[in-house]
Amino acid sequence: MTGSVSESAAAASGSHSGDARTVVVRVPATSANLGPGFDTLGLALSVYDELVVTALPDGRLEVDVDGEGSESVPRDDSNLVVRSIAYAFEAVGRRMPGLRLRARNVIPHGRGLGSSGAAVVSGLLAAKGLLEGDVELGPETLLRLATELEGHPDNVAPALFGGLTIAWMDEDGPQHKKLLVHRGVSPLVFIPEFTMSTSVARSLQPLQVPREDAVFNVSRSALLIAALTQSPELLLAATADKLHQNYRAQAMPETDKLVRALRGAGFAAVVSGAGPSVLVLADGPGRRLQAADVAAAATDTPWEALMLAVDFKGGTVREYAEGST
Repeated sequence: MTGSVSESAAAASGSHSGDARTVVVRVPATSANLGPGFDTLGLALSVYDELVVTALPDGRLEVDVDGEGSESVPRDDSNLVVRSIAYAFEAVGRRMPGLRLRARNVIPHGRGLGSSGAAVVSGLLAAKGLLEGDVELGPETLLRLATELEGHPDNVAPALFGGLTIAWMDEDGPQHKKLLVHRGVSPLVFIPEFTMSTSVARSLQPLQVPREDAVFNVSRSALLIAALTQSPELLLAATADKLHQNYRAQAMPETDKLVRALRGAGFAAVVSGAGPSVLVLADGPGRRLQAADVAAAATDTPWEALMLAVDFKGGTVREYAEGST
């Protein structure tokens, strides 16, 4: 995605004039869990949704959506981005203005790549931009609001902050730690045509697991941090999981088949989020081409292969200034 997309959309929305402030938001896709790091680890990826929002003084709401989900995304105040903007304004005791919202969605919906988390973060960052100079929405506040809206922090943390994030909850609310990923880690995502409901995926997991499985995942999660930050050659062992993927396999047989084929060939393949996409954490760019060949031979199901980078910046917001680049 290029800057010209944002600039042309912003120009169509109108530049800053009086109360009609316009902000431009960009938020990355995310992959959560990463195998053993269930509800804890998340990675930001170089696929982005873009949003241009103008504050309107007359209370109108205009929503235009292009790209992923454009046929089904609501155009009224039930839109998740609009609800997130409203949630932020209410949280700081400000009245939300009218909005003109132009969204260009690229993150696939219902595929385990954090599309709902990206929508939440997009709305909160838009509110941050619109409120600038009046109320400051800092990182801790943004993470808290995003977690309240999304229900858990593992997707919204990397969407907000980029890179690899460890997210957890304590008595003070959601917390995170951002880590830089080793330059040798090369993500590859296989995206199918079918979708998967996160709530359905979660319903397939038992409330209790064997102690041995819990210990297994603790060890692999610790190893995964080392593999992603220092030792990519350990990624295959580090991405093994016994807490969630096997339980969800019955609902995603084609995903399970692809993960098993890739791992059998030596690739660190995991279910991305709740699925059904498959994330491969290759230990070098060239290895991704080999993984794509394995996937093509392993299943008759069509999979779109995206060779991506780790996004290190996270979500961004800036005020649109006419003539800027």
